[in-house]
Amino acid sequence: MPFLELSLPCTEVQQPRYERALESVGALAVTLADAHADAPDEQAIFEPGVGETPLWNELVLTALFEAGTPRELLLYALAAADEDLDWSRATFRDVEDQDWERAWMDQYEPLQFGRRTWIVPWNQELPPGADADDAAVVRLDPGLAFGSGTHPTTALCLQWLDGLADEGVLRDARVLDFGCGSGILALAALKLGAAQAVGVDNDPQALTATLGNAERNDVADRLQAYAPETEPADTYPVVVANILASALVSLADTLAARVAPGGRIAMSGILAGQEDEVIARYSADFESLQAHRLEDWMRVTGVRRR
Repeated sequence: MPFLELSLPCTEVQQPRYERALESVGALAVTLADAHADAPDEQAIFEPGVGETPLWNELVLTALFEAGTPRELLLYALAAADEDLDWSRATFRDVEDQDWERAWMDQYEPLQFGRRTWIVPWNQELPPGADADDAAVVRLDPGLAFGSGTHPTTALCLQWLDGLADEGVLRDARVLDFGCGSGILALAALKLGAAQAVGVDNDPQALTATLGNAERNDVADRLQAYAPETEPADTYPVVVANILASALVSLADTLAARVAPGGRIAMSGILAGQEDEVIARYSADFESLQAHRLEDWMRVTGVRRR
């Protein structure tokens, strides 16, 4: 099914009004992009912190409408929806529909982390030579949520969980996945022997993806997902938090309170060079703090003081 695409440059301040106007005249979807994505000094936004929705100062706002929508009439309706907005820089193009998620999955190959953990697209099998009897297989359909195993921060956390399983730490344990994205870390923990897992994320789409992936992996009865404001306060022997370093620092008291005495924590989403600040912030509550690097990203692990 083809669509009519409208694109318009705007500022962060103007964006909410433009978006409301587009939605009021029937936009099927509205997306935002950095207007200066190719600039060498532009700051990337890898993943928003809990409760945050950061935007660039200058944006390109794109909206999809049904194919055949009259362009001049659409502009007239938009001008009537908010008379103070400038629609003169709006451009249009016809676009063909594509199942972007399925196209992405077709290019995604099974990945191994540690000794046993495999992340496999839901429509593929383990590669030849893999030990299917011993493998902990997560079948993933991540959709639009962060966390497919391909990012170094996710890989670092999966390797850590696989190592905990070899130590016997995960056996029958309860695991908290804070910033769960697609639920990949919670699902891996369950496949590696954990009894229960809880995922927490500030993105409703991530919670939907997590619960959908739990169904796909036949562990829906052992995985719960919550927004931060509805998460039940509890302690866990294993906590993993794959969020940004700034969020890890600001949430240190919250995360420390979630780890049971003697429990383990792994934190990622930390760029190389940021690990010292994270270690310093957690040193009062955790011992044996160590940093591990993969490409430009770090993982910090520790044990909760008793």
